[in-house]
Amino acid sequence: MTTPLTVDQLQPRLHQLIVIDVRSPGEFAGGHIPGAHNVPLDQLSQALPALRAAAGRGELAVTCASGARALNACERLAAAGVQALLVDGGTAAWAANGGALNRVPGQKVRWTMDRQVRLVAGSLVLVGVVVDLAVPGVRWVSAAVGGGLLFSAVSNTCTMGSLLGKLPYNRPRNSGAALDATLTALRDGGK
Repeated sequence: MTTPLTVDQLQPRLHQLIVIDVRSPGEFAGGHIPGAHNVPLDQLSQALPALRAAAGRGELAVTCASGARALNACERLAAAGVQALLVDGGTAAWAANGGALNRVPGQKVRWTMDRQVRLVAGSLVLVGVVVDLAVPGVRWVSAAVGGGLLFSAVSNTCTMGSLLGKLPYNRPRNSGAALDATLTALRDGGK
């Protein structure tokens, strides 16, 4: 079972916890909880040994934009025997509560993943409806997108978000090196 941690509870414990942000490197660069380590959700399996080592030294608190990806990460960590606290409401709740956000110097601010998903899904639906006027049957693309969004809501997963997270736009040039440095710090005791 995942234990929730409100941002009010996180704030006084921030320097005692090891905060893991599972958003894409582009989202992380745009603003993250001070001291957070970026371990993108799609890299969680690779990061498991480092996260296990870090959890052996102190409690992990997992965050994302609003909480869905962090919940997924906490469940995956729990299945691997690693306990982690879930930051309820994620980075959005932290910022809304007046918490400062750190930014990665020199990195462009990227749209949040949910905004990117809304842009792509909305565009696909609109294109499907408009093109269907000339090519009957294309509206089924819109229906498929709607079905995907419905499945996403019911399952609390987002395949489109996972795919968008792999685009170069969401992976700054040095994100691989940054992940390696993060995993080394987590493995070797860095906070």
